[in-house]
Amino acid sequence: MSANPGRADLRHVGTWLFDLDNTLYPADSGFMAQFSERMTQYVESLTGLPRDEAFRLQKQYLADYGLTLGGLIAHHGVDPKAFHEQFHDLSLEVLAHDPAMLAALAGLPGRRLIFTNADAVHAERILAKLEIEHLFEGVFHIGSADYVGKPDASAFAKIVAAHAIDPAATAFFEDSERNLKPAADLGMTTVLVGPAAPASTTSFIDYKTDNLASFLDDALTSKARA
Repeated sequence: MSANPGRADLRHVGTWLFDLDNTLYPADSGFMAQFSERMTQYVESLTGLPRDEAFRLQKQYLADYGLTLGGLIAHHGVDPKAFHEQFHDLSLEVLAHDPAMLAALAGLPGRRLIFTNADAVHAERILAKLEIEHLFEGVFHIGSADYVGKPDASAFAKIVAAHAIDPAATAFFEDSERNLKPAADLGMTTVLVGPAAPASTTSFIDYKTDNLASFLDDALTSKARA
């Protein structure tokens, strides 16, 4: 299957796997900018580095480990539970319920799961704010993966085992190209989401969309054959 900006053929899909942040709500909401700002403050306080150097270190750990937390654990002995607690009071005012997204998700045949590098509390807060928490059978968060998240192959192995996922019958929706590679290696159908997605030329991405709700509405699914 090659990347196709048109109508997606997802009639083989029975498990719909979704990243959370910047995937189930628009990346231009600005919410993750708050998240990044809070993380920079944390790294600055932890290391004593000037702000610009703390930011560079934060991004270096992200590049090296797939998530900043990986580097903080490896090099600074950070407690991952305590680390995630700093994000539990972030304002959700920039996020809004989207009836079109709710309807698109609700119309999917089969089960829906969340796969996020955030923790359980963060995921619960976001899903509740978006008013879509009832649509998901489960949330596989960073704690579920023993704090080793995407794109590490072990995180994918753990979610596959925990939810008895058949990769060949699964579509994974993500705003990060890097996080889609392990899914593609397992045989999942990969969908890149976000404003930059249509311009992607990455070979392991099957479909690309800058409007997830419309993409899901337009896709061919097993339900459409009924």
